[in-house]
Amino acid sequence: MDYMYAPGKNHLFVPGPVHIPDQVIRAMNRNNEDYRSPAVPALTKTLLEDIKKIFKTTSGTPFLIPTTGTGAWESALTNTLSPGDRIISFLIGQFSLLWIDQQQRLNFNVDVVESDWGEGAKLDVLASKLAADTAHTIKAICIVHNETATGVTNNLSKVRKLLDEYRHPALFLVDGVSSICAIDFRMDEWGIDVALTGSQKALSLPTGMGIVCASPKALEASKTAKSVRVFFDWKDYIKFYNLGTFWPYTPSIQLLYGLRAALDLIFEEGLENVIERHRRLGKATRLAVEAWGLKNCTQKEEWFSDTVTAVIVPSHINSSEIVRRAWQRYNLSLGLGLNKVAGKVFRIGHLGHLNELQLLGCLAGVEMILKDVGYPVKLGSGVAAASAYLQNNIPMIPSRI
Repeated sequence: MDYMYAPGKNHLFVPGPVHIPDQVIRAMNRNNEDYRSPAVPALTKTLLEDIKKIFKTTSGTPFLIPTTGTGAWESALTNTLSPGDRIISFLIGQFSLLWIDQQQRLNFNVDVVESDWGEGAKLDVLASKLAADTAHTIKAICIVHNETATGVTNNLSKVRKLLDEYRHPALFLVDGVSSICAIDFRMDEWGIDVALTGSQKALSLPTGMGIVCASPKALEASKTAKSVRVFFDWKDYIKFYNLGTFWPYTPSIQLLYGLRAALDLIFEEGLENVIERHRRLGKATRLAVEAWGLKNCTQKEEWFSDTVTAVIVPSHINSSEIVRRAWQRYNLSLGLGLNKVAGKVFRIGHLGHLNELQLLGCLAGVEMILKDVGYPVKLGSGVAAASAYLQNNIPMIPSRI
């Protein structure tokens, strides 16, 4: 027997990849087809228009790249910047750390603003740097909207206000990998120049598609940026956009049809309703953590994430044991603590195509695991706190009224 076997479904509550809806799986269950036929360009055209809706942009240009979020990072950087350019980047957790590592390896002059893990970006430091940069040597601001290692969400509108206040022309580049389609995101309103996400997060698709959206200002910058890029070059995409064929190389046919189904589900529910659902899931999880007598890794309410909660465990417990026990005994997948918080936190992902009762099942599992590892949790305490909140806040399902 395969040692992976377990009855029922795996309860996947990591902050991505997430469960794939049955409708998306069915849409992807198809053979290959000729992407140069009329059908695939017609499909791609609708996808590009609808992708703009989830970024909340009318002027942005989207790119669907067969890659991961890491490739989307590289596309954003290399198309808009030149080696040696000074950029400000905020280090607030593992994924911002990895993006900074990429920025440095691409030979940018990275001005790192570091926070304690569990804190948001230090925007007061950004303000002082912008104020001092009268020569406009800063070419870009790079920020992770939602840092999944610590459960911290940054306030992007405040970044835009600072750029406007100091009349600074720096490009505004945002990693929205674990926020777009789950947390309020407004590309045009917040003056974001490049935004990006990955297919395996709130879109609830398989890994393999990096989605980038560029403002007119970013496209203009790409004309003079001197970073070497080939596979990620926007110019090649735009050339094929103008030809009406859309693809400079072979796309994943299955992922395109999956994306169509995923967007249809989001629009059927309503994007604002999706965002509100994630707010409920995040709030319910935090109430459960509080009822357990544990602390959130995120240090202030203003930074609480609605897609992932990082839970600090007592010093005598190794959080990795919680994650191991969850998988081995309860068929529940939780997120490990990473880097500076390894062994100190476990993470509950609550994003994608899931509902409140699924979350309550996860919380019940976590309570049993906490009991298993010797933490004196009262069984049902977190579930009760979450249930009481959800019972008062879950709306009727519109299609069933």
